[in-house]
Amino acid sequence: MSATSTLRTGHIGLNVTDLDRSLAFYRDVLGFGVLAEGKEEGRRFVFFGEGGRPTLTLWEQAHDGYDAERAGLHHLAVEADTVEQVREYESALRAYGVDFAYDGVVAHGEGAASGGIFFHDPDGTRLEIYAPSGAEEAPAPSGATPTCGFF
Repeated sequence: MSATSTLRTGHIGLNVTDLDRSLAFYRDVLGFGVLAEGKEEGRRFVFFGEGGRPTLTLWEQAHDGYDAERAGLHHLAVEADTVEQVREYESALRAYGVDFAYDGVVAHGEGAASGGIFFHDPDGTRLEIYAPSGAEEAPAPSGATPTCGFF
């Protein structure tokens, strides 16, 4: 290992119970582009990304939905450029009937400029879309505790 080496997130892989349902959600509602899809029965998957680089993969191999009480993924956060873009996603997600943890855009904590929306995918996986600034006037539902920590 080199002292100057820095690891970066390559892609995130999520197990899902119904690939067709999750594919529609991530592609059609969140706008992820499909790079590759495996359609072999019992080995179905989708790679999402752009420019040939995967960012998110879905694997149809779960039998039950997300369980926040088990070790593993806490939540998946994706960044938008502006709070206005976050609000556009919020509108699309509301039209889709998504379950939100908070009502509208919330700050990441008291006095934070960053903030976003917190919701669940079709399997109950906790998701966040945030912007690095623009949420200064938004409520902070968890006070000084990070909003993304306990939804």
